[in-house]
Amino acid sequence: GRVEVPRSVTAVLGQDVVLPCRYRAQEQEQVVQVTWLKRGPGAVAEVAVLNPQHGEHVQEPFAGRVLR
Repeated sequence: GRVEVPRSVTAVLGQDVVLPCRYRAQEQEQVVQVTWLKRGPGAVAEVAVLNPQHGEHVQEPFAGRVLR
């Protein structure tokens, strides 16, 4: 499959921003889990996990800030 994201996103400090992301699965491909990560200087933080069998889990620092 292929992940599609915009080339750039503009945000204003202190305001909400939408970070679009779409996964285009190949024919006959089954997605079993999706994990969103936030990469920062020297660190990677897990934001959320979506699993069709186990549901959605959003890490506490991002709770209430993630939409699907």
